[in-house]
Amino acid sequence: MMKFISFGSGSSGNCYLLTTPNDALLIDLGVGLRGLKKDCREYGFSLSQVHHVLITHDHADHIKSVGSFSNDYHIPVYATRDVHIGINRNYCITQKIPSELARVINKDETIQIGDFQVTPFGVPHDSSDNVGYFIEAEGTNFCIMTDVGRVTDEMKEYIRRARHLVIEANHDEEMVMSGPYPQFLKTRILSETGHLSNRNCGLALVENMTENMRNVWLCHLSEENNHPELARKTVESVLRDFGIIAGVDFHLEVLKRNSPSGIFELD
Repeated sequence: MMKFISFGSGSSGNCYLLTTPNDALLIDLGVGLRGLKKDCREYGFSLSQVHHVLITHDHADHIKSVGSFSNDYHIPVYATRDVHIGINRNYCITQKIPSELARVINKDETIQIGDFQVTPFGVPHDSSDNVGYFIEAEGTNFCIMTDVGRVTDEMKEYIRRARHLVIEANHDEEMVMSGPYPQFLKTRILSETGHLSNRNCGLALVENMTENMRNVWLCHLSEENNHPELARKTVESVLRDFGIIAGVDFHLEVLKRNSPSGIFELD
């Protein structure tokens, strides 16, 4: 059975773990390694069991520790060519990924990585590049799309295929507009290369959810422009308007910004 843990989801750091009985991979490594090791130990898991790392994009909250981890554990890191270039240019990453461990992947090309069949797909965001991942293993699938400026037709197809989905619900639009951020930052967040609002997340689910969907996790919530309960209630309200009931038709949960989620079993 495939299992899923979130170790952090937000601008302070993002990191997600998928495991099978014989393999494990991390998606993004924007949290501190010391804390990650501690959290893993509490679940009876060791980072030495991780064999692969996938990176979505090159912003610091997604890559802060990837160079150190790759060097310390001699683990290959998979990302698009532009993301690898962005990581090498990012001054926040003092220890870079060794060249022999940098693996280049291409969007819309499925590859086998250990036990996992992985398909990267494009996600609009103001980074060097950004991908979501559709991952198949153990007879099920898992899809993640974070830092989403807008939901493209391609992304909608992956939502329709997903059994277990992590999707961004970054902000409440009214909180952004009435908040203290300077106008340029508000414009960035609300743009089509910024972040996905609670309401637009709900609408994306309404438009594309199928009976196959079992779990949806809301990720990358803004600390300044959102609250976990607000994100949940907004998404639930949008769904309810179209006759979809969270907790009945599927399970909905909000991932924590700075602490582990617990272990989810993916059937």
